[in-house]
Order: sequence, then structure tokens, then C-alpha cells
Amino acid sequence: MILAAFFVCADRGGKMSAIIYNGSVNLVGTIFQFSFTKNYNIAFSLPLSGLGLTILVSLLILVIMAMAMDLVKKRDILALPLLFVISGAASNLYDRLIYGYVIDYLDLSYFTVFNLADVMISTGLIVFLLLVLKQKKLAAASSPENN
Repeated sequence: MILAAFFVCADRGGKMSAIIYNGSVNLVGTIFQFSFTKNYNIAFSLPLSGLGLTILVSLLILVIMAMAMDLVKKRDILALPLLFVISGAASNLYDRLIYGYVIDYLDLSYFTVFNLADVMISTGLIVFLLLVLKQKKLAAASSPENN
């Protein structure tokens, strides 16, 4: 929980720094830069945008929050990666509601411009899926059919 809050604060700080600086700084040569970019699309600049996207993202956050709350009640480890997804999505949704776009600031040449919230969302989903697969594998291995 504290780690997710730290990353949200770091993301908000990165976004505010990008707005204030409004320029570009090389972090690793010209391959990786810190630069302010207005992203009207979804994560990693995939071409989906508009009011429909904002509504869809809001609904997805609510659904994932409900799932996470249920998992927390059950003390299921799957709640942790969902917390990262919710935190990252909420930070980007805040931008979309306040500015009309998401603030991206990490520019990886030859790939895309993204932010820490995008990393939180992606990492949370990947860890969630890996944990689900691991649980299914363990359940299948311990089923009576395999003994």
C-alpha cells in the first residue's frame, strides 16, 4: 500500500516537473529522455481517445476496485497488483479530467512516451496475470485427479 502511494506521488511529481520545465532533458543519450508530452490517447499512446475513453476508464477503475476490495477481504495476494493498476489508472484519469489529456514525460526513442502510472498499470496487470496462472497451476497440481 505504501509502495503504491510512493509511486503515485513520484508520478504526480514527474508530471508536475514536466509541466513546469516544459522541455526535454537527455537521461540516457538521445535514447531515453524526460520531456513533456500531451497524450490524448490511452497508455503508451495507443490510438483511443475522447469522452468514451474517459467513461470506459472510469468504469474499469470501479470494477477493478470492487475486485480488489473483495480480494482484500479474502486476504488474497491478488489484491496487491490490482492496487498498482488502480493507483496508476487513477493518476492518469485525474490528468484526463483536469487537463483533457494525460501528461507523459518518459520518452523512450523508437518506442513511445509514457509515464510512471503507465508502468504501474502494466506491471500490476502482468504480476496479476502471473499470480493467477501460478494459482491455477498449483490448483491443478493438487487436484485429486493428479494424485
